[in-house]
Amino acid sequence: MATELNFPDSAAKSAAGAQAAPAEFQTEKMSLSMGPSHPSTHGVLRLQMELDGEILTKADPILGYLHRGDEKIAENMTYNQFVPYTDRLDYLAPLANNMAYAIAVERLAKLEVPARCQAIRVITAEMARISAHMMGLGAFGLDVGAWSVLLYSLEEREKLYKLFEELTGARFTTSYTRIGGVTRDVPEGWLGRVNAFCDQFLPILEETLKLLTRNKIFMDRTVGIGVIPKEVALAYGLTGPNLRGSGVGLDLRKDKPYSGYEQYEFDVPVGTKGDCYDRYLVRGEEMRQSVRIIKQVIAKFPGGPWYATDAKRIFAPPKEKILSSMEELIQNFMIVTEGPQIPPGEVYFEAENPKGILGFFIVSKGGGVPYRMKIRSPSFCNLSILQKMCVGCLISDVVSILGSLDFVMGECDR
Repeated sequence: MATELNFPDSAAKSAAGAQAAPAEFQTEKMSLSMGPSHPSTHGVLRLQMELDGEILTKADPILGYLHRGDEKIAENMTYNQFVPYTDRLDYLAPLANNMAYAIAVERLAKLEVPARCQAIRVITAEMARISAHMMGLGAFGLDVGAWSVLLYSLEEREKLYKLFEELTGARFTTSYTRIGGVTRDVPEGWLGRVNAFCDQFLPILEETLKLLTRNKIFMDRTVGIGVIPKEVALAYGLTGPNLRGSGVGLDLRKDKPYSGYEQYEFDVPVGTKGDCYDRYLVRGEEMRQSVRIIKQVIAKFPGGPWYATDAKRIFAPPKEKILSSMEELIQNFMIVTEGPQIPPGEVYFEAENPKGILGFFIVSKGGGVPYRMKIRSPSFCNLSILQKMCVGCLISDVVSILGSLDFVMGECDR
């Protein structure tokens, strides 16, 4: 059973404001619906609130406005055909979703991808983390009245999107990963341009964070607001920056390394109070650490193939071979029409995505189509705590709380 939250007093709320009104002043409570088309709900989230004056006595998150049935769709298409659907989970970090899904299927097939492929996936996943955190930072700033932060964030995301387009052919929904590798190798000079982006990004990140970190208005809106104690965060299954903001240093890239993360040095930032301000600080530091990881990968970028050359029934051959060899043409035809041939079994794999732990549970009966699939989406789990943490807050605090949780309804509803 989840522990009740104990909200400490803060400068933003008086002791009297956090308590119910005296009996002689109590009136009938009001029901207020926030969303599903409210800009501060970051998508189609609806929050059904019950108010005593301006104090929330109840807050029920209502989901499902973006439900598409992704898990059932997966059972009716080949493994590679489902890759574009993973783009639409956390659509702010599609490259990280692609990677998590591909590794899950590859572990089911007991397939080890080459070191070069692993390095490419780490670079793209960390670039996606920076992109997602910058958008979350900009939206959070806008929620509490800091318009300039969003402009800085969008400019840096645009630079990343140009690099994504060079690599994948798409800016937003990349569909870059394939079971057993990636769609194409990095283009000539691309790593140098990524390195140059990292060099120019760090000073801009510091300038952006300075707009908020000691800003009196921002601190009044976030310090001591939306406190999630460590034991409550664990009880509700929070992951990612929301869990680390409460002082739990869980990061799968460190604790259960995948795709070669064990080769790279980086720190896992954790908070001390578990409030909105701590969650903001954690995401800011995570972007610095992502730059640190990317530069290490580029410095020791391996040679060799960028796809599993020995997996003939799983990964399609390169285009030039398909056009010049009958054997490769037949191999490509079979993979496209029947899908990668995955042996019977089941697997659960989870990756450290920008929003938290993204997990895929896949059951196979053999062949090219999964029998069952279940997606553990971090945004869905993180939103489950809203019912507890919003009670006792002011209406204005709800906006800060939602911005600090940094969720995406695409993966929440699936």
